[in-house]
This record gives sequence, structure tokens and C-alpha cells, in this order.
Amino acid sequence: MGMMTEFREFAMRGNVIDLAVGVVIGGAFGKIVSALVDKVIMPPIGLLVGGVDFSKLAITLKAAHAGPDGKEIPAVVLAYGEFLNAVIQFVIIAFAIFLLVKAINRLHRAPAPAPEVPPATPEDVLLLREIRDALKK
Repeated sequence: MGMMTEFREFAMRGNVIDLAVGVVIGGAFGKIVSALVDKVIMPPIGLLVGGVDFSKLAITLKAAHAGPDGKEIPAVVLAYGEFLNAVIQFVIIAFAIFLLVKAINRLHRAPAPAPEVPPATPEDVLLLREIRDALKK
């Protein structure tokens, strides 16, 4: 079997295609959550804490300066505001996935228990019934 045939069989398995669809939808969902956090959630929070734009929060470790050849060397900054936005995005995505998994688990309810099978009648009871039935005749 050729490598291309083997690859085609691998790629066309149902779970591989499902995974690919999940990755694409997950990427789109991530962009939606990023926009939600950056454009909808963080601005009001920034306004409540004194007009702070969280995405711009940073600590300058080394200021920008001109190098020996006259070219500007950019500043070295610790952009903790962007990290804070990423953490909030992660929490929102994790919560959404939690709700999705919870809903899916609710749909996959446990099957109804099988009816209880009565215990087998002991042999001595069966023999006594047989004797009783024979005496009735």
C-alpha cells in the first residue's frame, strides 16, 4: 500500500475530520472571545478603575535609545496588560467549554437500568411444585 493511499485513509477517518472541524471552529471562537474581551469587557472595567486601558499596561525595563550607528533601539517592556487580557480570554473560553461539555453530558444520559431479573427458583422448590401438581391430577 502506497504512502498516499495510507495518508488518504488516515485523513478520511471520521475522528480526524471532526478534529479538523473542531480546530477551525475553536479558532473562530477564540477570535470572537478576544474581541469580546478587548472591545466589550475590558473598556468598562478600565473605566471603573479610573480610565485605565488594560491592553496598554506595561512596565518599561529599559527605555528606547539610539544605538551607536544612530538607529533607534526599541524599549524593552513587560506588557502585563496584554497578559491580563489573555488570562480573562482563557477564563471565558474555559467557562464556555465547561458549559458545552456539561450540556453534552446531559444529553448523553445513562441508559435506563435493565429490569431486575428475579432469582432462579431453587431446585427443591421446583420438585415440590412438581409433586403438588402431580397430586392434583
